[in-house]
Amino acid sequence: MEKFNGNVLFLNRDDINTDEIIPAKYLTENDKDALKPHLLEDLKLSGFQAQDSLSDKHVIVSRANFGCGSSREHAPWALEVNGIHLVIAESFARIFRQNMFACGLMAIELPPTTLDHIFKQYATQNTTVKTDLSQNCFEFSTGGLSERVEFKLEDFDRQLVEAGGWIEYADKKYR
Repeated sequence: MEKFNGNVLFLNRDDINTDEIIPAKYLTENDKDALKPHLLEDLKLSGFQAQDSLSDKHVIVSRANFGCGSSREHAPWALEVNGIHLVIAESFARIFRQNMFACGLMAIELPPTTLDHIFKQYATQNTTVKTDLSQNCFEFSTGGLSERVEFKLEDFDRQLVEAGGWIEYADKKYR
């Protein structure tokens, strides 16, 4: 699936919360496009400038407890409208993770040792990820360096992703 491939934005920090993903002052918006320019605008991370850092990125690799804080669909919406359909992290806040899959996006957990290796090998490079859903693996690549990383995906989450989200899944399943 094409939408789970692309250039990687590395956010090397635990506990990136939903207020940092999309500030609460934009929660009155019900149009995803209105969220687009505000993705990660309040994120404080050394060397990170939201508009510059997000340019041309389609995958986020981060650390533990990504998406913690308030439960809101606006955080996955802001990622989606910016072309980010895949977030890879050690762990996710439960509601954020569920909202990602309900929107047809992927929130994939990898062990901390695997993430340490990925950050060490790829975070300072222009890195791309290709997702092979049939094999449950990612291919990280930069320059001449490339490697496969396996992941787990529950059957129901796979069905949501393949359908394009909860609404599309329900339309197919219950009509």
